This record gives sequence, C-alpha cells and structure tokens, in this order.
Amino acid sequence: MELRTLRYFVAVAEELHFGRAATRLHMSQPPLSRAIKQLEADVGALLFARSPAGVALTPVGTVLLDEARALLDHADRVRERVSAAAGVTTITVGILGDGTDPGVTRLAAAYRRRHPGIEIRIRDTDLTDPTCGLRAGLVDIALTRAPFDETALTVRALRTDPVGVVLRTDDPLARHHRLRLADLSQRRWFRFPQGTDPLWQSYWNGGRPREGPVVRAVQECLQAVLWNGTVGLAPLGHDLPTELAVVPLIDMAPSRVVAVWNEADTNPLIRSFVEIATAAYRH
Repeated sequence: MELRTLRYFVAVAEELHFGRAATRLHMSQPPLSRAIKQLEADVGALLFARSPAGVALTPVGTVLLDEARALLDHADRVRERVSAAAGVTTITVGILGDGTDPGVTRLAAAYRRRHPGIEIRIRDTDLTDPTCGLRAGLVDIALTRAPFDETALTVRALRTDPVGVVLRTDDPLARHHRLRLADLSQRRWFRFPQGTDPLWQSYWNGGRPREGPVVRAVQECLQAVLWNGTVGLAPLGHDLPTELAVVPLIDMAPSRVVAVWNEADTNPLIRSFVEIATAAYRH
C-alpha cells in the first residue's frame, strides 16, 4: 500500500463522500475513485458501502482506517525526525483576524502535543494581505479566510462561518433580525487599500465597489462603524463592543476559514500542521 493511497482512503473515510474528499485532496473525483477501487482490490474486500446517499465504512474499512492513521502518523514522524536532523525545527504561521478563534486554540494545543520540540513562530497580519505574507516568504503556512488569488498555492478548507453586517446599536437597521445586501446599497462601507487582492476585496464589499473609509485592520473597521456609522462585515459568533450589533446577511456567501501554503513547499511540518488543523477545526 502506498502512503498516498492511504491518504486518499483516510480522506474519503473522514468525509464519507467522494466529492468532498476529492475537493479536500485538490484532485478530481474519477482518479480518487479508481485509487480506492484499486486499494479494495489489493485488500481483497470492500472498504466502503456505496449508496445514492453517500458512502459508509464497512467493518474492514473501519479496521483499515485505524491502521492507516497510525501508519501515516508514523510516516510523518519519520519525516519530522529527518527534518529535525537537517535543522528544520521551526515553522512560521501567519494568522489573519481573530487569534482567539477556538479552532486556533485547539490547534495550538494539539500541535504542541504532537510536536513538543518544534518552535512555532506566529505572524499576526492585517486585512490587506489575506495570505499573511505567504507569497513574500514571511510565513510557511497561513490560517486565514478565502477567497483570494490561489495561484501557486494549496488551500485546505477548515470551516465555514455565516457573515453578518456590523452596525451601531442605534442604527435603525440594527433592529432587523436579518438583512440582505440590497438593504445596504445606499450605505457607506469600509474599503481596503489600493493593491489589495481583488477577490478578497470584492467578497468583503458584497460584490461591488463601495465608498467609505480605507481600513487595514479589524479594529479600524469596527472603529469606522462606531465613529462614522459605516457598514462593517464580520463572521457571526465573534465578540463585539456593546455599542455594536451584528445582523445576519441572508444572501452573503459564508466566509471560509482555510489553511494555505505554497504548493511547491514539501516541508513535512506543514503537512502535519494541516492534518492537525483539519481535525481541530472540525470539532
């Protein structure tokens, strides 16, 4: 059994859906299905019970999942020990936005347990670069939000969060239980500085050009709402000052929390980081 095939199997077993597993693995579904069928032929038993509703692990598949995870963990430890021997003992992580996200907290604890000898350096970044300095070589991996230009990058989705509009509590719109983007068409918004990733800016501006103050950080955006009554946007569930309210936007696509790294980077610490992050954000 090749380690790559076992990684394919684990992805399908965790997602219980070939399409989602293919997306997670950044590959198309047909070669993934072929790889799993070949693995079943090698094992001599079905690993998944297939139905129109999706797939479920067979008893043999359940046993293989435990063994595959153990083998892959061991392979990662081998790579890490080799990297440590070669002097690779540090990983720099870029974080955009709220560092108090419980996913980050769980990830930090899990990574410390798995890699007690690895030094983690954190680079906190502002809203002008959704890749947190990845393209400039300032970080090895970023915990951030999509969308942005993904050219030459590998992106792993970790979670999706619904988005709401941030308003002052004395704003008439703050009394609504939900809003649409059209309800905000005549309002001033925040803007990002010139040169900011166009996909990123378009998403946070609701898909159209806006007029309003230029901001670089989350706090600047919130202060623009407090001082100027502009529109702000934020994922639901984040703590806000008592003078601010957030109203769900029902026609705004959810915000995707992602891990992203350079696709050519083969540092085994990154692969391990992504696998631990995927589990930490799933809880």
